[in-house]
Amino acid sequence: MTERHQAAAARLLEAYVSGRPCEPVRDLIDGVESAYAVQSLLTERWLAEGRRLTGRKVGLTSKAVQRQLGVDAPDFGMLFADMAVPDGEEIPAGTVMQPRAEAEVALVLDRDLTHERHTVADVIRATAFALPAIEVVGSRVRDWDITLPDTVADNASAGVYVLGNRPARLGDVDLRMAGMVIERRGEQVSTGIGAACLGHPLHAAMWLADTLARLGRPLRAGDTVLTGALGPVVPIKPGDVLEARIDGLGDVRAAFAPEASEQTVPASEQTVRAVGETA
Repeated sequence: MTERHQAAAARLLEAYVSGRPCEPVRDLIDGVESAYAVQSLLTERWLAEGRRLTGRKVGLTSKAVQRQLGVDAPDFGMLFADMAVPDGEEIPAGTVMQPRAEAEVALVLDRDLTHERHTVADVIRATAFALPAIEVVGSRVRDWDITLPDTVADNASAGVYVLGNRPARLGDVDLRMAGMVIERRGEQVSTGIGAACLGHPLHAAMWLADTLARLGRPLRAGDTVLTGALGPVVPIKPGDVLEARIDGLGDVRAAFAPEASEQTVPASEQTVRAVGETA
């Protein structure tokens, strides 16, 4: 790792710890490969501090989301156990910086995916079941002023995620044609379809499996994969309650606290505080 990678990581860590968005880090990194080096640096430090890796997320798979963020390629980030929120449980204010929500198909694996090049059949065979999911993304970069390297370095703008509770077998649902709707207290705020996710959510999972295998960090049995947004992201306000429904998978809810009663550091960021002190 270079000094510039360390500086980019320190800038992002300071944002986690302080709760204040930082300036973009693209001035400190040279392209996407360099950005993944920063993400890897942060991941290794978090793991060393005791956080448990539970899967990966694919980001920027929807053309609508790509247009919103001004990018044209997918990325990936890490999922940790302390990022998982039970269905319908209130998410404290301040848990995610500059939060936005999106509905996704989650896959839970029961086999490793270790080949350099996978087929859709490999992904299907490795998948135990699918679930509806809401991912609450957030950016540590001020005003979402991000390029692809910025979001990659910032763990693909990961925040927290909520999984539904009724697993579905892949053979029982047509994920490509599965319609999606997000409602805020009964009002539709986002709609989409499985085909919006790289043509098919399984294509996104296959891209991720290939990419991680080439990097020497393949997907393993037990991993959860968030395959990417099925429609436009939804900005979050305190007190919002979102319900996402995906045809064939059912529904999942994300509830957000009305306001922060006091200045707190979320559980998912307590480890980051300790890490930041050593950066």
